[in-house]
Amino acid sequence: MTLQGARERRVRSGDVELCVAELGEPGRPTVMLVHGYPDSKEVWSEVAPRLADRFHVVLYDVRGHGRSTAPKPLRGGFTLEKLTDDFLAVADAVSPGEPVHLVGHDWGSVQAWEFATVKRTEGRIASFTSMSGPSLDHFGHWIGGRLKRPTPRRIGQLLGQGAKSWYVYALHTPVLPELAWRGPLGKTWPRILERMEKVPGGGYPTSSLPTDAAHGAWLYRDNVRARLSRPRADAYAHAPVQLITPLGDAFLSERLYDELEQWVPQLTRRTLPAKHWIPRSRPDQLVSWITKFVTSVEGGRPKGVTATGKYADRFGGQLVLVTGAGSGIGRATAYAFAEAGARVVAVDRDAEAAGRTAEMSRLIGAPDAWAETVDVSDEQAMEKLAEKVATEYGVVDVLVNNAGIGLSGSFFDTTPEDWKKVLDVNLWGVIHGCRLFGKQMTERGQGGHIVNTASAAAYQPSKALPAYSTSKAAVLMLSECLRAELAGQDIGVTAICPGFVNTSITSTAHFAGVDADEEKRRQKKSARLYGLRNYPPEKVADAILRAVVRGDAVVPVTPEARGAYLMSRFTPKALRRIARLEPPL
Repeated sequence: MTLQGARERRVRSGDVELCVAELGEPGRPTVMLVHGYPDSKEVWSEVAPRLADRFHVVLYDVRGHGRSTAPKPLRGGFTLEKLTDDFLAVADAVSPGEPVHLVGHDWGSVQAWEFATVKRTEGRIASFTSMSGPSLDHFGHWIGGRLKRPTPRRIGQLLGQGAKSWYVYALHTPVLPELAWRGPLGKTWPRILERMEKVPGGGYPTSSLPTDAAHGAWLYRDNVRARLSRPRADAYAHAPVQLITPLGDAFLSERLYDELEQWVPQLTRRTLPAKHWIPRSRPDQLVSWITKFVTSVEGGRPKGVTATGKYADRFGGQLVLVTGAGSGIGRATAYAFAEAGARVVAVDRDAEAAGRTAEMSRLIGAPDAWAETVDVSDEQAMEKLAEKVATEYGVVDVLVNNAGIGLSGSFFDTTPEDWKKVLDVNLWGVIHGCRLFGKQMTERGQGGHIVNTASAAAYQPSKALPAYSTSKAAVLMLSECLRAELAGQDIGVTAICPGFVNTSITSTAHFAGVDADEEKRRQKKSARLYGLRNYPPEKVADAILRAVVRGDAVVPVTPEARGAYLMSRFTPKALRRIARLEPPL
């Protein structure tokens, strides 16, 4: 995806001419995208066309970059004051009567913080979305506060950010950065980005990179030392701000934004498990968040975030599909993601139960929620579901393969039909989900996460659960193998291993080798025992969200599951002896 078809114009600002590109209808709200260092406006080529379906999108090459001209002389030509002049010139040209919605990345965000906090731009900015670029004034106060009141933790934060800022010192050296960019660094930079940041090409970076990077060094030289040593005391944002923080940013610490609320009266925080160049690596998620934020501001709701709880900034706008969502752990998981602002697809073979889950998900925070009816063991039905979800809702960001059934009975009492049924649902259902939705994730190339519900039975042998335990052990190993295979594509895989959880699976489990009356008695007794244990499925749902945020591999849930997991690793003989005991049924 490129900026092909964009309308270009030249805008004069002082002694430079800026190359401005526009997409979308001019009558719509204007979203202005400002690029960072050492980029040109093409860094937004995956984001801009997606936004153009709903907004008037404007991009421009910062002075000295891309097809914009450079100031003469370069020294003193890149100050924040002159960059603000450029912004106002572009805004007046493309949106003379209405304020614009600013979006900045890296140095585009650094300068946009200036635009959003100085008096002369008041009324010209409707909102500001910041990515990987702090206000130099806020940064200066952050440093000063830690130097004035040093503690071991604060000194550690200073040293950590100081190490991440190594490139800033290098760019202050005379001549050497220019020589490097016009020489070997300019030639190898695309490969460095692809290898270290997993940034796809697609016409990026452009051939002007060596010149852009050489000119852009003056962004640092003209501004950084001056502002960090003498930060403004009035750097308060006069527009709502959305802060998007990539958690794997190699250049900026999360701690830089700890006190941001004191400078931004209307602040929305988002986090993303990605590296620095998110306009290239995570365009779909950015478009979702920008669209939601801009739409909420246009509608008169500056904060515009319905998500609540500790994961509200992490899953807003993401598409989450949960199988077995009609009850128990699946329903609790769908609700938990809904509260965190995700869009939810509730899948269950019971259409009515799936519909109730989707309806409640919308009520408790999901911007959108849909119900889909499918038997996960049906390969063709799952293929149709995957095609429908991709076409109508988009590529899934988080897949939770939760659907499962229970089966108890000795090995010789378990018939081939019993084996087929439990493996079809518990194992093949997971395989179908991973294969179909996981493939869509890999083809999109923007990361994701797969959660497979296994069980403590996966590593805890039991003579009463040979078929069920085998199916869950296979899910556990599948998850481990898939995690290794997808690690290089930023797709995490987690195996969730609950213990005794108070759900309906016990009352519907099949008991092999007994008649109908005895099966009903055992179902009631096992349901009563699980009820007495009373471990709620909501705690498992919370563990699932936490695992996705952390990227955990295997997550035993409940104390007995964690205990059995430790025994399986350190005292397996004891666990095998326990397996010989008669179950209390």
